[in-house]
Amino acid sequence: MTTFTRIAAQLLPAVALACAVPATNAAVATTAATSITAADPHVARTGRSEVRPDGAVYFAYPGVGFAVAFDGTRAAMAVEASSDNSYFDVIVDGGAARKVHLAKGAQTLVLAEGLAAGSHRVEVINRSETWLGKATLQRFDTDGAWLPAPALSQRKLLVMGDSVTCGEAIDRVPGAKKEASWWDARASYGMLLAQDLQAQVQLVCAGGRGLVRTWDNHTDQLNLPDYYQLAIADQQQPVKWDQRLYQPDLIISAIGTNDFNVGIPEREHYVSTYVQLVRTLLADHPKAKIVLTEGAMLKDQRKAALVDYIAETVRRVGDPRVQAVPSTTYPGDRQDAHPTRAQNAAMARDMAPQMRKIMGW
Repeated sequence: MTTFTRIAAQLLPAVALACAVPATNAAVATTAATSITAADPHVARTGRSEVRPDGAVYFAYPGVGFAVAFDGTRAAMAVEASSDNSYFDVIVDGGAARKVHLAKGAQTLVLAEGLAAGSHRVEVINRSETWLGKATLQRFDTDGAWLPAPALSQRKLLVMGDSVTCGEAIDRVPGAKKEASWWDARASYGMLLAQDLQAQVQLVCAGGRGLVRTWDNHTDQLNLPDYYQLAIADQQQPVKWDQRLYQPDLIISAIGTNDFNVGIPEREHYVSTYVQLVRTLLADHPKAKIVLTEGAMLKDQRKAALVDYIAETVRRVGDPRVQAVPSTTYPGDRQDAHPTRAQNAAMARDMAPQMRKIMGW
């Protein structure tokens, strides 16, 4: 959180896995390959993205996912990354996730090969957050035939927050400097909660940002009321999100840690901003229930102040669809203040029974 700017200078490009090769390398080409665009109906997509006219899909939020099913022995995808700091998880037939590094520029990734003949499923999930890098997935290739897109859950969550929601530093390495490979959206509390609740999820989050100001007191950058409206939360080239494309059943807002980093913000400005945001959420998503929580990192007087601000927000909105849910403090460890892998799992366990009660699930 407070490391937001310093980390950018420390990021160390990882060595690309052997399966990542330039798109121009003939070794990646397959004979009689069957190709579909990333926006093809055979592809199940989750998270916010922009579909390009050529069928490519542009995305940046962590947790954006693609799933395909095919009858064959091999699958690959063509993708372009804006930086050397993007990572994906690749999951084949429900097995262990494989972390894949994207080199800057265009490349083809072999997702699976040498599989037994028959039907298979591959999932690709973005680990990284927007400021680390954006990506455009052009197409999927297989040596067999595409099967219908894997089914998505009818339940839908929207989890809004900061770097904690983005999964920062979950894959920390003891004694090492922070780098882009440490972000792990799949192990974040939001995605674990969605898994527990058997729901789709959108993570709409940005490291170092808050409701009214950033961790270092900037109000002229994208904060939650701004990036809630975006598919690509890029300051220079933002891409608008159409809220009609995803109607969540449950919205969780875990924002505020960065607002309180340089001190307790002025109460009236904070509460009135939150009230306006919540009313926008209610209007955009007329069937959703909304939960406001203070997140995992604040403690003592600052946590108490945010709890009070949230309670006043709920009171002023005065809608039975909106309520406050308290959160437990999880202070990370000596290496990093962000919640650890185990702490993210605990956060999800804390929230699950409360969300089930609220939703009747």
